[in-house]
Amino acid sequence: MSGGDMTSFLLLFLLVPAAVHPDSHSLRYYYTGVSAPGSGLPEFYAVGYVDDQQIDLYNSDIQRNIPVAQWMKKDPEYWKTETQTARNTEAIFRHDVRTAMSRFNQTGGFHFYQVMYGCELGDDGRITAYEQHGYDGREFLFLDTQTATYIATMSQALLTTQRCNSPEVQAGQRSKNYLVNICIQDLKEYVMYGREDLERRVQPKVKVSGQEKDETLTLHCQVYGFHPKPVDVKWMKNGKDDVPTYQTTHTLPNPDGTYQIRVTAEVIPKEGDSYSCYVDHSSLPEALNVMWEPKSGTWSIAVVIGVVAGVALLVAGIVGFLLYKKKKDGYKTTGTSDTSSDSNNPANA
Repeated sequence: MSGGDMTSFLLLFLLVPAAVHPDSHSLRYYYTGVSAPGSGLPEFYAVGYVDDQQIDLYNSDIQRNIPVAQWMKKDPEYWKTETQTARNTEAIFRHDVRTAMSRFNQTGGFHFYQVMYGCELGDDGRITAYEQHGYDGREFLFLDTQTATYIATMSQALLTTQRCNSPEVQAGQRSKNYLVNICIQDLKEYVMYGREDLERRVQPKVKVSGQEKDETLTLHCQVYGFHPKPVDVKWMKNGKDDVPTYQTTHTLPNPDGTYQIRVTAEVIPKEGDSYSCYVDHSSLPEALNVMWEPKSGTWSIAVVIGVVAGVALLVAGIVGFLLYKKKKDGYKTTGTSDTSSDSNNPANA
């Protein structure tokens, strides 16, 4: 596995934020620290996102925090400050990785510690904040923003949460203050920079298809080329939300900044049933219902085969009848001739 692929794997555990309403905005950061720099991965890795747009990147190899989104390429002094902050966080993460290893009585091997934190500003002004910590792909602890305390999700994290929540430290209070105040201020500023890109609307394209096998019909609905990311896609039966089992892929990015998703359903069709793919997206004046219709060739193959077989049987029957009739008539003529010409026939004696 390459360094880039492994880094994506390390971030996968925490890269699962809740869907954001099209008119809401979020700011999220993902940090990963590893115990073995020789693994081909940076010892520390950090990325930031506004909504679904990556805005910056820092790792221990490049030792700089650099802008990724075009609209984040602002004052160089800003990025010098961000670089220093990231370096300080890198030092903290080295300590966090070693601390977590000691909690599990580990002295070596490859291990990784992750943190995801951020804030969301709803279209109604409501603020949501979160902070999660993970170790080796499992949740380690999280911040309860209501009580401003850290909660352990495994026994090895209890000592850490006790220290963070102690009256002398009160780390949860400081984290909550950052998330509901500073984070929201930063988010508003970043959205102002990238509003044209973040809030653009591109309508989705929809393609439906189906494959029949035995008595089962597998329906596919491919929705692609849309922006922003949130979208609602599902299969409908006879105009109703009556297709209980279906598979949905993750909403994946396209190279042009748009997105795609595929929804698959398996049904047992009955005569008179109709199926449609329902698509709702903020770029649409109203939701779409794209009907699936069997291709004439797909449906008629069985019919054609049946018709051809029937015609073949009919032709074979007619030919057989004619041959039989001809053969029967032939036997009668020959028999009459033989009887009349046979001089040894006792009847003629």
